Amino acid sequence: MPNKLKIGIIGLGNRGTGLLEGVMLPMTEDKFDILAVCDLYEDRVVKAADSIEKTTNKRPIYTTDYKDILKMPEIDAVVISAAWEAHIDITIDAMEAGKFVALEVGGAYTMHECWRLIDTYEKTHTEVMLLENCCFGKRELMALNMVRQGLFGKVSHCAGGYLHDLRSEIITGKESRHYRLRNYINRNCENYPTHEIGPIAKLLNINNGNRFTSLVSVSSCSHGLHEYAVETKGADHPLSNINFNQGDVITTVIKCANGETVTITLDTTLSRSYSRGFTVRGTKGSYFEDSDMIFLDSEHKEYEFNAKPLWGNAEKYEEKYNHPIWKDFIPKGGHDGMDWLTFEAFYDAAINHKHPPIDVYDTATYMCITTLSEQSIATGSMPVAIPDFTHGKWYNRTDIEDGPYCLDIIDINKELY
Repeated sequence: MPNKLKIGIIGLGNRGTGLLEGVMLPMTEDKFDILAVCDLYEDRVVKAADSIEKTTNKRPIYTTDYKDILKMPEIDAVVISAAWEAHIDITIDAMEAGKFVALEVGGAYTMHECWRLIDTYEKTHTEVMLLENCCFGKRELMALNMVRQGLFGKVSHCAGGYLHDLRSEIITGKESRHYRLRNYINRNCENYPTHEIGPIAKLLNINNGNRFTSLVSVSSCSHGLHEYAVETKGADHPLSNINFNQGDVITTVIKCANGETVTITLDTTLSRSYSRGFTVRGTKGSYFEDSDMIFLDSEHKEYEFNAKPLWGNAEKYEEKYNHPIWKDFIPKGGHDGMDWLTFEAFYDAAINHKHPPIDVYDTATYMCITTLSEQSIATGSMPVAIPDFTHGKWYNRTDIEDGPYCLDIIDINKELY
């Protein structure tokens, strides 16, 4: 039996509790030993401690001050799933305490905090893994595998989105103590970019032979939350008389050093069905998530003007092109198995003291899109440069490690030259 990783959990709101119940507790059998839990609200930590004790017969330490956990020498790693605003500050403190960090997703608030994240890593060499579960999605990884095998030819453009009706969650934010409400009141930006950009970044070899160079963001007007508040809370409710700053739809176009373009879309305050809009466009073929369709020049030209018979045909390619990570995996845990695989990858990196598959440079690169999109929108959708957090190492990375959950090409120079 492998050694157990001794962990602390910081942040036990909706997402933190979901990960605890759906992934981390089931993994206590052979992978995790949860020694401590923390949240600003005591009722949450007591509930989590009760749940852990019921499953493991051991009651963890619980606290409302995350620094209590960081002071515990026996803890190897921390899982951070606090409010977005606190992510980077807690991560930096954890790195300085020598704790391997598994960081839940969200956007950054300033470029300064992104650079602080990089500077702290390069000073401490304490690893950070972003828990971007969509990088481990079945279709996202199958598309990655197909691109690496050349089936789509040369990729020119990708698209992704966080297309999810969140109006109920946002409007009830005060009752549920959810951070999204205050963000939608005060900010206007691509506030949740990592689900959209993570799988695409790996597919385009970002920070490993390629990088993002600039972006432009455009915001629509904001009608969705106001109308929803009036309909559900009544015209006299305080939320019905707030001018929500967040636009209903944010569209961001990103340019890459190797010439590719990426479009990502945030669409969370209008009526719609869920989608991540994942799309890959290459010279020989494409994948379209919304129809779960693969379209190949060599096989599907006759369907050019009526592709409906191809909808759902991606399933036919699974046996040959499923990524090795999914070959023998039976989905369990949250989000159709993506959460489980993400934590398997986190455990593998932390227990073996390896560089994680979604590292600190990826974390800063994905999270900075939020603050840069906010800047672009505020200046009339002007282009904004995306910095190189690798300090020029993106075209010659030597720290990427192979392993069962690796998402990168190990020697990118073999692909370039």
